[in-house]
Amino acid sequence: MRIRYLSAISLMVMLCLTLTSWAQNKNVLPGWALGGFVRPKGINPIISPDTSTIFLDPMSGNKTKWEDNDTFNPAAVVKGKKVIVLYRSEDRSGIKISTRTSRLGYAISKDGLHFKRKAEPVFYPDNDDQKEFEWPGGCEDPRAAVTEDGTFLILYTQWNRKVPRLGAATSKDMVHWKKHGPIFQDAYNGKFLNIPTKSASILTQVKSNRQVITKVNGEYFMYWGERNVYAATSKNLVDWKPMVDAEGKLLVLAAPRKGYFDSDFTECGPPAVMTDKGIVLIYNGRNNNGERGDKRYNGGTYAAGQILFDKTNPTKVLGRLEVPFFRPMEPFEQKGQYASGTVFIEGLVWFKKSWYIYYGCADSRVGVAIYDPKNPTAPDPVDL
Repeated sequence: MRIRYLSAISLMVMLCLTLTSWAQNKNVLPGWALGGFVRPKGINPIISPDTSTIFLDPMSGNKTKWEDNDTFNPAAVVKGKKVIVLYRSEDRSGIKISTRTSRLGYAISKDGLHFKRKAEPVFYPDNDDQKEFEWPGGCEDPRAAVTEDGTFLILYTQWNRKVPRLGAATSKDMVHWKKHGPIFQDAYNGKFLNIPTKSASILTQVKSNRQVITKVNGEYFMYWGERNVYAATSKNLVDWKPMVDAEGKLLVLAAPRKGYFDSDFTECGPPAVMTDKGIVLIYNGRNNNGERGDKRYNGGTYAAGQILFDKTNPTKVLGRLEVPFFRPMEPFEQKGQYASGTVFIEGLVWFKKSWYIYYGCADSRVGVAIYDPKNPTAPDPVDL
């Protein structure tokens, strides 16, 4: 009898420990957040390096295998009834990331999952008026959105291997582009032209079932920044004015947090979205590799968070996730050019009444995940 009693007690203790572990590991999103996002089975990665495509490089005059090393960090838009993805591709001209040349490839899909790619890049360092900013490193990490009248905008990193700068370009078809140069070149007499600037998330809103660029307080608005989250405004989408504090320094809206998954970087992700709860910004948090980091995740890991800003005062933070809603889970997200594991979200589109995110996988491939608001599911668990 005593043995049976002890066995029952042991089972109850084990059950309690299991339930406690499950409860602690469960990730619950607040009502304002987007997600969880589900990786479609048997689909990812949707874009991988291709060793067969050839491009005549304007910089060298030589033919190059422009996407044979890595394909990652995609922008995305909806055009008509199709999704178009512009993905960053790297050749083998260098020995590691940022030492090779980046160009933007084009892929199109009817279902948002299966893509047909063009054999040549549609956006690249050319023999044009931007070569001082784009040669030899190229064009990196685009974010894309569209106006209500059908003008497409990309905000991307111009990389001359000296200073990364945010640049803007516009198009009517996502294939032929007009480059407008660095977006901060005129603001404050060029005060911010020659400092590192990256990662721009322009404000969008779903109107009549279309995700389009929108304004707040009469101006276009974007969040930007790699380590911190900053902001900027514009009247024409291509010339932007960074927001500054009373001392004339860049206004910091959000920063890395000690002990959290974003303890190193809070890097802006895809276009921000105006919702009835506020403005939702998805960002890519990098975990610190030392004492500042969250010990549940590898040092250097990139995982995705969300911040809620006020609709009328878009610099005011109303909420922020404490754990990532999307993080490296699959083998192709954990192994690649970036060995610490990375999901790096740059594309977000409203398509077929669901949200589709397009993201870089370990700086090597492109993945997709879907959130259907009518059939919500749990986000990625807190830890494995």
